[in-house]
Amino acid sequence: MNESHTPPEFDDEVLPEPKNLRNLRIMVTVFTASMILGILTILILVVIQIARPAPAPLPLPPEVRLPAGQRAMAVTQGRDWFAIVTMDGEERERILVFDADGTPRQSVDITP
Repeated sequence: MNESHTPPEFDDEVLPEPKNLRNLRIMVTVFTASMILGILTILILVVIQIARPAPAPLPLPPEVRLPAGQRAMAVTQGRDWFAIVTMDGEERERILVFDADGTPRQSVDITP
């Protein structure tokens, strides 16, 4: 029962690689290389974005006075301005745009 199985001996003859197997090997190698390059590119872009300093926030005035009856709903800012979306007692919305120092620049009604 304890027969040892030895593999048959092969000649030192090298069999030629089938053409379609060679093509498959080349395609897998190219695909692997392109995936590695893609992942490295993504990692480099992420590192560049993380290392980039954030732009300095706009220094806002300590106090902004809204027109009577208006309440602030949202605030956003640009490079040299900021805007406040307001709503009045009649549910009308308006965007008030101010300069960086707090002086009114523009008012836009957004409720039809």
